[in-house]
Amino acid sequence: MAAIDPNTVRATIEGRLKTEMDSSPAYDVVFQNMPYTPTPASTFLQCLVSFGTSSYLTQGDQTGSDNLLTGVVLINIFSAKGVGPGENLTVGKRVRDLYNRITVSGVRFDPPTGPEVLATAAPEGYFQTQVRMTFDTFEEL
Repeated sequence: MAAIDPNTVRATIEGRLKTEMDSSPAYDVVFQNMPYTPTPASTFLQCLVSFGTSSYLTQGDQTGSDNLLTGVVLINIFSAKGVGPGENLTVGKRVRDLYNRITVSGVRFDPPTGPEVLATAAPEGYFQTQVRMTFDTFEEL
């Protein structure tokens, strides 16, 4: 096996979210470095994938050794302000259920945190929560 391709890992994470949020009820999903102008009072999600630390699992050179790559997924959920948290928290549960302690295409997800209410939404004018989870993937060189 070769070194990990971060785009393959990212596509696994984002594809799972996009597929789920295309189902009823459907919500727009925005990914990093993607322009998006929300419809006022709409509900939408923003998915951010960040790769973090790597560690040796076995001793060895560039072949015959294993590494562990850890990262974090941040999913921001935006919904209409002033109508309560119900819809937002329902979407948050869908996100949690989607990743909670599962392994997909070699990407292992830890238990999610949230949906946690954020005091100041960005963009302004929305109620915002955030679901976060770490993930691990193994690299066999």
